[in-house]
Amino acid sequence: MKLLKYYGVYFLISALVIGAGLISLAVNGLRLGIDFTGGSLLEIQISQPTSQSITVAEVQQAAATNFELSQVTTSGTNQFLLRGKSLTNDQKNLVEASLGQLGQIKELRFETVGPTLGKELLQKTLAALVVVSVIITWFVARQFHELKYGVSAILAMFHDTLVVVGSFSLLGWIFGVEVDVLFVTALLTTLSFSVHDTIVVFDRIRELHRKHPNVLLRELADMAVLETMGRSLNNSLTIIFMLLALVLMGGETIRWFAVALLIGSVTGTYSSPFIAVPLLLEWDKWITGRRA
Repeated sequence: MKLLKYYGVYFLISALVIGAGLISLAVNGLRLGIDFTGGSLLEIQISQPTSQSITVAEVQQAAATNFELSQVTTSGTNQFLLRGKSLTNDQKNLVEASLGQLGQIKELRFETVGPTLGKELLQKTLAALVVVSVIITWFVARQFHELKYGVSAILAMFHDTLVVVGSFSLLGWIFGVEVDVLFVTALLTTLSFSVHDTIVVFDRIRELHRKHPNVLLRELADMAVLETMGRSLNNSLTIIFMLLALVLMGGETIRWFAVALLIGSVTGTYSSPFIAVPLLLEWDKWITGRRA
């Protein structure tokens, strides 16, 4: 079974997914959370004498007079996370006084991030991505003694990055999802997962090349993908099932963090055999053509 015979189709699928994300990024961009833009986060619990639940709309309406809100979400039973423009302690007290009409207020968390700190975090995030990319390229190329392995791995990693970022641009446009520090954590975790799976396939190609030095790289790659497919799927499905459980039952606070990890796990599993390996074959084909 020659799975890599159809790698043009795999490239087309990736191009469509990434293209949709890039269009959304160009038109809508990413909805940055207060971790990047600066602002305040207030988490409260509202107790009522009755067992009646309080809705997000009621909290939003009560707080809107004193708090320029960007998002209100639930974090538990009658627990709410309010995000918006920066508040002083006096302004925060006014917000809690306004919310007092809904019941007894208990403050669980109050954080304020200045715009300077948010800008610095964004710069450090981009710098971390660049540093990680350079180190991974060097490490993989060194381990496999050829630059094409390192470049193919890093291009597949960028593929996964674009899929996750583009997906969250679309989710921000459709559902108003914001990206924050947890999103950055999920993105960096996705990169490590993607490269780890890619190295497994590349290592199998190297082993097969040692056993069959006269066999073409394309045939060795097909054999390696088929031999590692079961291991990759079993490993990825255990992660995907756990993340699905977190998305469905983990609560509002970590839901989108779990969604980012889920998208990253799926695209990382896909990119290792169907993007990284075809890129390796294309690089080898280009080098062979130049030598000829």
